[in-house]
Amino acid sequence: MTQHGFVAALLSDAAPPVGAARFEVYRNSVTAALSATLAEAFPAVAKLVGRRFFDAMARDFLRAHPPRHPVMALYGDALPGWLKGFAPAAALPYLPEVAAIEQAWRVSCHAADAPPLDVTRLATDPDALTLAPHPSVRSLTTRWPALSIWARNTDRPELANAPAGEVLICRPALSVQARPAPAGTGATLAALAQGHPLGAALPDGAPHAEILACLFSAGALIERTP
Repeated sequence: MTQHGFVAALLSDAAPPVGAARFEVYRNSVTAALSATLAEAFPAVAKLVGRRFFDAMARDFLRAHPPRHPVMALYGDALPGWLKGFAPAAALPYLPEVAAIEQAWRVSCHAADAPPLDVTRLATDPDALTLAPHPSVRSLTTRWPALSIWARNTDRPELANAPAGEVLICRPALSVQARPAPAGTGATLAALAQGHPLGAALPDGAPHAEILACLFSAGALIERTP
């Protein structure tokens, strides 16, 4: 059996080969371990659906998206998109967005370190600054109040009333932070990532002062190095 075939057999529901009782035990252990890894990575999703449902869901996901890398820290990155087509969870239409917040959170946690922008530089020589998003920045837009739902299921009462809309996630220092963001924040970050100057990066009609206050207070910007 090839390595690919062995992995496929491990994650399959098919009966093991005759006389392969040990294989069945190993398969159950691997499936349980991967399901636990996903539950740890997506705790709000697991809490919302219940662990029994989550484990069954994880088995389907594992068959569709088996691990491709020995480092498991970010396994499950495809879960938010996969959940959009997972019919048994259709009664929870916000679930993919909650999963997307959790995925963005852990990507931010594992991102490279960088010193955030010293905002006093804006007062001294703003024309000399070229800004970029902090490596840990992730932004997304939700149709549902997914940030609030996530917060209520991860013991973060300060975000319990967060509305639907844009979400900014960033780790400028030791801890990851999530917050609601003004409309246009994601577009501003995307333009800065493409090298546009700050003035040109701010979308027309967007609340520029609110966007800048959000980005500066979050430590979401750095000086771009040549």
